[in-house]
Formats: sequence, C-alpha cells, structure tokens
Amino acid sequence: MSGLFVSDEQIAEARQLAAEITEPIFELISRNTTISVERTVLRWFGVDGTGSLGAPLVNLMCDRLKEAGVLNRGAAYWYGRALRMGASSPLDAVERLTAAPLEALGPLPAAEEASLRDEVRAEARAAVEELKRHVARRDEVKREAPMGQTPHKYVIVATGNIFDDVDQARAAAQAGADVIAVIRSTAQSLLDYVPHGATTEGYGGTYATQENFRIMREALDDESKKLGRYVQLTNYSSGLCMAEIAFMAAWERLDMLLNDSMYGILFRDINLRRTFIDQYFSRRICALAGIVINTGEDNYITTADAYDAAHTVIASQFINERFAKRAGLADWQLGIGHSYEIDPHRPDTLLLELSQAMLVRRCFPDAPLKYMPPTKHKETDIFFSHAYDVMADLVAVWTNQGIQLLGMMTEAMHTPLLGDRYVALKSASYIHRAARGIDEEFTVREDGKIANRARFVFGKALELIGVTDDHDLLGAEQAWQHVHDIEAGRVVDDHDVKELLL
Repeated sequence: MSGLFVSDEQIAEARQLAAEITEPIFELISRNTTISVERTVLRWFGVDGTGSLGAPLVNLMCDRLKEAGVLNRGAAYWYGRALRMGASSPLDAVERLTAAPLEALGPLPAAEEASLRDEVRAEARAAVEELKRHVARRDEVKREAPMGQTPHKYVIVATGNIFDDVDQARAAAQAGADVIAVIRSTAQSLLDYVPHGATTEGYGGTYATQENFRIMREALDDESKKLGRYVQLTNYSSGLCMAEIAFMAAWERLDMLLNDSMYGILFRDINLRRTFIDQYFSRRICALAGIVINTGEDNYITTADAYDAAHTVIASQFINERFAKRAGLADWQLGIGHSYEIDPHRPDTLLLELSQAMLVRRCFPDAPLKYMPPTKHKETDIFFSHAYDVMADLVAVWTNQGIQLLGMMTEAMHTPLLGDRYVALKSASYIHRAARGIDEEFTVREDGKIANRARFVFGKALELIGVTDDHDLLGAEQAWQHVHDIEAGRVVDDHDVKELLL
C-alpha cells in the first residue's frame, strides 16, 4: 500500500490545527470538574453499593454535596472530612455526610487542613496502586494466552441478559472471535447513574454494570485458557457516566472501551462542557489501565452520506487523537474509528472504500484503528449482505486494520444468532488468511481513482478543521443552547486529589 498521496507536511498541518482547536477545551478541563467525575473519585476510594432505595451510594453522596453547594471542593475532600468525623468505612462516610448539615462544616485550621490533604493523598496513592494490581492480573492472563493476528475479529453480544451474553460470548470465542463487545441497553448513556449488580433485562443490549463486567471477564478468562488464545472484552464508556464506567472497566480488567470525545454532544445532546471534562477524565483512566479506546466516527456516516461526508470522519479523527494524546493515551491505544458504509450501488465502491481506509491508515500509521462493517445499506437479502460484509473483510486486511467489527448477514433483520456469528467469523478468517500481505504486492497509482479521492477527502477535511479553528470548539457552544446545562463545579486548586489519582 503506497499511501503517499498525502504529504507528511499536510498531516502535520492537520495535527497542528487540531491542537489549536482543542487548546481552549483543556483550559476549561484544568479548572473544572463535574458531578460524574466526583462520583468516579469516590468509586476509586472504595465507595460502592446502593442505599435503601436502590440509589448508588456515590450518587447519594455527590447529590448531597451538590445540594449543599460544596461539591466544588471535591468529593475526595469531603470523604476525608467524613473520616475525620469518625467514619469507619466508605459506607459509614456516606451516611455521615448525607446526614450532616454540611453548611455548618466550616474550614479547618490551616495545619489540620494540610494534614487532611496529606491523608487523602495517601488514600489516593493506595487506590492507584490497587488498580494497577488489577491491570497486572489482566496482563498476566494475556501473557499466558497470546492474542491472535490482526485484524482482531470483533463481534457483539446483546441479549439483555448477562448470563445469556456469556453463553453467546463463549460460542463466539470458540468460533474464532478475538474481541467480544457487550452492547449496552438502549439509552443507558442518558442515565445519570450506573445500575448496580448483575442484570437480566435490557432492551437492545445488556446494562453496563461492574458486576456484569466481572461476570463476563471471568468467563472469557476461562475460555482464553481453554483456547490458548486471549479473548478481549469491550464495553461502552460514553454518556453521562463515562468516567465511572471507565473506572469500573479498568477495575474488572476490560481491554477496550468505546470512548469518543464528542459522541455525547453530537448524538445524545449532552452538555458540551460536561462531555469534554468527563471524556478527559475517562481517558486518563484508560491511559493508566492500558485500555484501548474505540472512537465513534462511524456514527457520522451512518447518519450522513458516507461518500459526501467522508471528510468529517478524517477531521474528527484528528480531534479525537489530540484529545486522547493530551489525556496520556499512547498510539497503540487509539482504536481510531471508521467504517465501510458507502452506498454499494455507487460505481467504484471498492476503490472508494480502499481509498478512505488507506487514507486513515496513512494519517494514523501507528494506531491499531477500529474498522466498522456495512450496516446502513444492509438488506434482508442475506446472500447479498454476506457478500457485502466479505468486501469489508478484504479492505480490513488490505489496509492493516487492528480491530475489525464483523458484519452479520442478518444485520437488517434481528440481533445476530450463534450461526450468524459463526458464518461471519469463518469467512473473515478465510479472507484474512487468503489476502494477508496483499498490501505489499500492489501499489496505488499516484494519478488513479484511489489516490485522487484520498487527496480530495483530505483536502476537504483540512478545510473543515481550519474553519473550526476560526471559531474553536467552545465557541460552537451556542449551537447547543437547547441542551439542559449541567454546570461544572470549580476545583479548589491545582492540588485536587484527582491529579494524584491520575
């Protein structure tokens, strides 16, 4: 694969523009927190479980602090104050704080305040070390059962029942799957709390909970040992609880998370400022835990025309990369998203799809990339759909994708059955085996359709990033005035405990 149709200087210019666009966002992030970030901090300190009415304890505590107008000092600070009040456990701390008249708790003497901060910092360091031990357990299992060749074959399970998901995940792993993605129940991203415990009812997917993560990870570890091949697990870290879910996923040793810097803003009407702050904190957790993120650019071209909107994918990828790098993620953790979604009735579709995939690989040579299959133009003709999916398999191996979500021939009809996944995995394995190395055998004409299309798309992407730079992302906030504003609280100072956690 030549990939030389876009110069290094052009790519560097796109990265520089992305840096300029996002810089004001980091100024916002450095000065602010959100209620969901504070809930994440409490989870990290060991606050877990629910109250008498089923509400998560972290919600009860942070809601109480917010009502009292003191959440801006940070939940970790108040957790430390609760310990000073004689709390014997995280649960006791929550009970004391929710019962106390916080407005009456004035500042401590300077020496006592300094001592309190030192104690909380020590708790933070211990919490980080404990998380690292969980990550080390995951990495040890990986060493015992190495992963298969890329593209890693990624399939979904979405029964709504975690125990049924486990059965389907085991069957998929036995048929050759390298990655199992547990799809979340519809609209969970709009819940401002994380459900607790194992769940057996969900619409369009299974609720993302810490217990569900544990159950599936345990099952896949068992399957990995049987197969002698590590099977990765992914879920969603997006929406109103993206940082909390990132922590729970890290604790339960997940390998990947769907995590996009702007998805909540564009597709879920979530407050812009909250989304940017939450995504940064969630990505800091992913960086610490060695989790690969999957960004969501495929969503752009399932809602817009994939041919006409191809440049928006490239522009978003550079912005997502910038946010990720600033959060500490390495290239190997950037499952930059894109998709095989151009209308199959258009002439030269394979060339166009190759062009887009080659362009993405050219721009992000060291990232694994996460390639999505056809969905938008799927038909109930399962034979056509299967052929359509196989073309995506060919492009995936030709352009050295790291992670490939496999298409299902019944995509347009129902949630995949065991047999649907088996067929998809069998044919993808064949294509990957048969075509591996094809990129080294063929070069792309510099004046041909593939190269010219790539130059055109990149040029439009560069223009779009440049226009955005004229206004910066925060300046675009006026476009979301209809969104309910969930105000971010102010952080006390530059020594907030979250810095120690990360």
